[in-house]
Amino acid sequence: MSWDGQALGASASMTVHHHDRAAAEMLVKQAVAEVARLERVFSLYRQDSALSELNRIGALAAPPPEFVAILERSRVVWELSGGAFDPTVQPLWTLLASHFGGADPDPAGPSQTRLHEALVLVGFGNVLFSKNRIAFARRGMALTLNGIAQGFITDRVVELLRDGGVTKSLIDIGEIRALGNRPDGRPWKVGVENAPGDKNPLTVLDVEDKAVATSSADGFRFDDASRFSHLIDPRSGRGAQLYRSVAVVAPDATMADAFSTAFSLLPPDAVRGIVANQPGLQVRLLENSASGRLVEFGRG
Repeated sequence: MSWDGQALGASASMTVHHHDRAAAEMLVKQAVAEVARLERVFSLYRQDSALSELNRIGALAAPPPEFVAILERSRVVWELSGGAFDPTVQPLWTLLASHFGGADPDPAGPSQTRLHEALVLVGFGNVLFSKNRIAFARRGMALTLNGIAQGFITDRVVELLRDGGVTKSLIDIGEIRALGNRPDGRPWKVGVENAPGDKNPLTVLDVEDKAVATSSADGFRFDDASRFSHLIDPRSGRGAQLYRSVAVVAPDATMADAFSTAFSLLPPDAVRGIVANQPGLQVRLLENSASGRLVEFGRG
């Protein structure tokens, strides 16, 4: 059976294959409830979420275990990427939204003074966390989990379905994860952007027991000149410029999601170095150039 809905403000879907339709319907209901529960932990847009409370107060006692788990996974990618992936960029997002949402904004972006004030609040190393407490080391810091939470929720749904006996499913909660293969034994098919000039706009990837995440600055841009986007470089405050799109295939959706964000901000050589030490990681970088060169690393 299939389900379509919303999760973290994005379209979401599930295709679940189970020999017992009633059992499948119950599992889908449980999965939808789990998505709603985790939104109350990770959503930036719900004032009652654990994340919103942390950002308001600067500390969170007795945090949900999923919050601690996602911070642990975030720290791994933050370290591996040399800080390119950094969930503490939220002050930069707030600054850019305020600047470009105002009357007659300077197209060059915020002033250097305001940009510096926001940049000093960025740094995942200043997020202190344990199973008992999460706290910011500096007043004014804030987190966004938009670069990893969709993948994390996708993985939790897959775990729930697997525990319920499902062996074949395709889940899309903003990021895509395949559980097993299709009922006919073939891999699931996932389309990702192709290089400009190719006769087909999409390349179709064969996916089995893996996740796919994509990132592109076209997802949201603050300005018409495309210098500021939702893919914010925590080192400069500017938007990602290197690639038209990044696609990552990984063993789970959490890491695919986070790495697709990190790789959007890293040159190809740096991406190659990370992929070489991460089993099961595959990357497609579609360069933002006249040629639109496609660079690929990793093997399944």
